[in-house]
Amino acid sequence: MAKKTNDSQEPVSSSSTNAPEEASPRRMVLRVRRSEATKRLSSLIRAEEKEKRVVSVKRSKTKQKKKSAKIDAKMPKKPPTAFFYFLEDFRKEFQEQNPEVKTMREVGKACGEKWKTLTYEDKVKYYDIAMEKRAEFDKAMSEYIKKKESGEGDETEDDEDYYI
Repeated sequence: MAKKTNDSQEPVSSSSTNAPEEASPRRMVLRVRRSEATKRLSSLIRAEEKEKRVVSVKRSKTKQKKKSAKIDAKMPKKPPTAFFYFLEDFRKEFQEQNPEVKTMREVGKACGEKWKTLTYEDKVKYYDIAMEKRAEFDKAMSEYIKKKESGEGDETEDDEDYYI
């Protein structure tokens, strides 16, 4: 069911050779006729895909709300990374040297550039601090999990003082 179409109006001479440079600009077009059944089927499939997409978006929003509601206030907070410990030190120095700079955006940009240029030996100081804090966090988290599993995490000592 293929049809040949002639895009140009130039006549094709019989003396032309079949060389690629001299070939006439003809194109082959393949036309597929779709029956009404296949049209309906493809539209149904597209509609089902749209419904699936909408449902998946709605589910993800509800899951996000549930996660935020489950956060326990008594759970230990994760410690900052080495970069944030560097940021504390750098911010103090940078504001002393540049008192006219007030925005955190500019301070953050300067800090990021400085962090990139620091050598590993200079960064080790901040990585050590971060590792110590991370170890403390891991210890506190393991204690928290033990208390939660045993059921002691429901009430704290401060709560008991209020009820006496």
